[in-house]
Amino acid sequence: MVYTLKFLTEEQKKQFENEGYLIVKGLFKAEQLKEIEDTFEAISHTTVPGFFEPDLSESVTDPLKRYPRVMHPHRFNETARKYMLHQPVLRVLEDLYEEPALAAQSMYYYKPPGARGQALHQDNFYLKVEPGNCIAAWTAVDAADEENGSLLVVPKTQEYEIVCPEYSDAKESFTTHYVKPPKDQKAMPVVMDAGDVLFFNGNLIHGSYRNKTKDRFRRSFICHYANESATHISEYYRPLYRADGSEVELVTNPDGGPCGVEFEPFYPH
Repeated sequence: MVYTLKFLTEEQKKQFENEGYLIVKGLFKAEQLKEIEDTFEAISHTTVPGFFEPDLSESVTDPLKRYPRVMHPHRFNETARKYMLHQPVLRVLEDLYEEPALAAQSMYYYKPPGARGQALHQDNFYLKVEPGNCIAAWTAVDAADEENGSLLVVPKTQEYEIVCPEYSDAKESFTTHYVKPPKDQKAMPVVMDAGDVLFFNGNLIHGSYRNKTKDRFRRSFICHYANESATHISEYYRPLYRADGSEVELVTNPDGGPCGVEFEPFYPH
């Protein structure tokens, strides 16, 4: 049975299949971005144990201590949950998967001035979606460029196997894992306007620059999804959600992955 695209063009679908990523514009209206921005601005002045634990003291010096990423905001905030299930995003994902998508995770990055970046990595190392793969939908709340810490992707590495990471440079990355790109393949910056959504394959090697500006945040709302036919996922991402908000309980994936079961505990992605 041949799948008929419902939202994307054939050219867009081929871009994703050939390069491992795709930028789609116009999936969020200005007022929707403003709602997301206002919601997380309010959250930034609070503490939500287990999900968002900033250092609100006046003596804090590390910008990422003051503005850490918000993990799984859909589990405690209705606006985050609404936009994790944003219908235009889900329509793109259905074309990419050729079947409905299940929402597995939401995150919000403030990426304040001076914040470290994130070392190159592969998402499905953490989510462990099987069979199939995860896909990220990375929404730029602020315009993102090389100065304020845009995303980096290594094109065509969606066909590269999930590998056991090395250790990253803690001075440049707030995460500890690093995946070295294949020989002769380099990371390239992804410049995005506010409201653009970058979709990328769970095997694609990607990361981000340090925010080198003194006065610009690089805020982003990021969600991860699995294909509806998947049966297994890492424990941290359960339950998943259908487009109507109903819960789906996939089986916990016990596979230790390319590092084996003795590798240091995986931190949440």
